Amino acid sequence: MIKLKNNDKIKEVKVGPTPGDGTGPSNSTIRPEVVNAKVYKLKSAFVKNAVFITLSYIETHNGRKPIEIFINSKDLNRSAEYVVLTRLISAIFRRATDPMFILEELHGIHDPNGGSFKDGKYYHSFYAEVAATIERFFYDVEIIEKEQKDLNPNPQDTSNPKESDEAIVDFNNTFRICPDCSEKALKTENGCDSCMGCGYSKCDK
Repeated sequence: MIKLKNNDKIKEVKVGPTPGDGTGPSNSTIRPEVVNAKVYKLKSAFVKNAVFITLSYIETHNGRKPIEIFINSKDLNRSAEYVVLTRLISAIFRRATDPMFILEELHGIHDPNGGSFKDGKYYHSFYAEVAATIERFFYDVEIIEKEQKDLNPNPQDTSNPKESDEAIVDFNNTFRICPDCSEKALKTENGCDSCMGCGYSKCDK
């Protein structure tokens, strides 16, 4: 217990961060009233309805910095999950010195029902697709710079593009046409045909 004398005075000391510089208590970035944002529509085989992902950023003396993310969908059954996901990622954007690690963490989450193949890429889960959207946003607003691709092929490169294309085709052949939604998202696991798109399952019939 602190004892005060009659002539002692209590003064309030205000410590506040400079808006947008990422300093201050907990190294948190203060959100300004107006931010720049981009909205991405994500159609995933892991969820029933299309998802709209809004990502925003601010300008700082160190360059552009992501500030928050919102995930919206008509699927109310997953709304609580989306709220938790957006709050955690937004907190990382504001407090982490380098938020890039969140991409690796999201890509590392595996769906227990298996992955999905889309646009020439294989995704382990819905969260991996969210990570890909965040990465696209980082490139679009130049938070990270795009790698310069060599326009002249390397003569020492022995890789065969045809073999790579065949491997993709063979992989895509593991999915068949679903009799319910007619999408090529049907696969067999543990002796049961199930659709990654609409949720159809032969074992439920």
